[in-house]
Amino acid sequence: MGLFPKKSAATPRTQTQNEIDLAAEQKVTFRAVFLGVVASVGGFMFGYVSGQISGFFDMPDFGRRFSDYYDGNGYVFSAYRQGVIVALLPAGALLGSLVAGKIADSLGRRIAISASALFSCIGTIIEITSTSEWAQFAVGRLVTGVGIGALSVVVPMYQSESAPAILRGILVSCYQLFITLGIWTAEMINYGTHELSNSGSWRIPNGISFLWALILGGGILLLPESPRYAYRVGRVDEARNTIARLAGLEPTARSVNMQIDEIRIKLEEEKAGADTKWYEIFGKSLLRRTLIGIILQSGQQLTGANFFFYYGTTIFKATGLEDSYVTQIILGSVNVGCTVAGLWIVKNVGRRKALITGALWMTMCFLIYSFVGRFVLDPVNPASTPAAGNVLIVFSCFFIVAFATTWGPLVWAVVAELYPARYRAPAMALATSSNWMWNFLMSLFTRPITDSIGYFYGLVFAGCCLALAAFVWLFVIESKDRTLEEIETMYEQKVSPRHSSRWQADGHMGQRDHEEKPEIHSGSATTSTHGDA
Repeated sequence: MGLFPKKSAATPRTQTQNEIDLAAEQKVTFRAVFLGVVASVGGFMFGYVSGQISGFFDMPDFGRRFSDYYDGNGYVFSAYRQGVIVALLPAGALLGSLVAGKIADSLGRRIAISASALFSCIGTIIEITSTSEWAQFAVGRLVTGVGIGALSVVVPMYQSESAPAILRGILVSCYQLFITLGIWTAEMINYGTHELSNSGSWRIPNGISFLWALILGGGILLLPESPRYAYRVGRVDEARNTIARLAGLEPTARSVNMQIDEIRIKLEEEKAGADTKWYEIFGKSLLRRTLIGIILQSGQQLTGANFFFYYGTTIFKATGLEDSYVTQIILGSVNVGCTVAGLWIVKNVGRRKALITGALWMTMCFLIYSFVGRFVLDPVNPASTPAAGNVLIVFSCFFIVAFATTWGPLVWAVVAELYPARYRAPAMALATSSNWMWNFLMSLFTRPITDSIGYFYGLVFAGCCLALAAFVWLFVIESKDRTLEEIETMYEQKVSPRHSSRWQADGHMGQRDHEEKPEIHSGSATTSTHGDA
């Protein structure tokens, strides 16, 4: 390609007759939706334990037991102690995510999910039995985090390998929807218990965590094993029947036969090569995809979303609000509602356009948040500048709208689609562990950083969001409505991300209509009515 590519007479991307017939053949079934919902309880557990901790720090009994001191106005947690309590959950999740791939390949996806869910209960027991030692409570969060981190790898893996292509993006994105539901539920329960004067104020929300673990740990055993995992371990008939039932088809249907053939061909190609090692994900053929997954998962944290969810109660208390729990519920409600809308975007808009638009939108929100908080809000008496406080809350909501409709649900879907089957477990584990690593670092250092530079911390996230928009435009292909095997072929053929939405299964690029608007050239960029984001 030159600086100004030549225009070619063409037609818009058209589907082959096989693609049309197979798309029409697959159905949206109750089984597939039920599978996605039950597995997504793993995301609910993630959101619940993440959302509850912010409210705990303002509960009198929690402060009396675990804070540094009482200053006459309330219990005070040092930046170090608050940071460690918050950060040990993602630290444990980092460890869990690194071992999850091996467990999933050894025990199967279902058993790995069940075991991880039940393991998190051990951490909850340690937390609830804490009486006066804050370190015990923090260690409990570390143990809980191991189970949550393992779930964050295996659940999207299980969903992506099991769901029909027409539903895969939505079902994997349900993981993020359930994260937001978990956060919202924790905030509602915190609001209902925070005025209790005894330990029930924080032990009740903590104890309810058992319920979610039991629902997932038992419910997942009622579901079928991932058909791609079943095929790889020799259970071919089971794989065929699972694909058929989830798509609402007969086991001999053409769509089922083609998917089985695709899985078989990919498996034969793998067996024809040398034995695979986990470190091959850093080899020449996979390094690009490995880095894409790591950057996308890291980017989900570097957008700054958890800045609000972990420290929201503390943040909005500083704006002069009398009841910061109410503001947290408002933000949580916006998060849930917009993530539901995000499922429509996942299905209809495509990965690239949504991720780029969302990143630019979040950049704008953090710029306004930072400059208003720094230069307009009165830091001594924030109640004297109510307009500035309202602006912070409004643009916090606008930010969450952008995150919840784009980077929240889509990152899980894109990363779950990136890798070949034989490398999927270790590659997803590594990518997800990068998410937890940044989660840990932000949890630990947010308080010290905000104590030092205040609202200018938002400029860090604004810069990250802008960089992420550029990264997606340059490197992430459009994978909406494609099978995992088609996506693998696109990466093998090194399809250009900017033209990937027009790629066809025969390896050719669909082209543009004669009657489209003329292309507009600016530098090396080319746009048209049918162009990708």
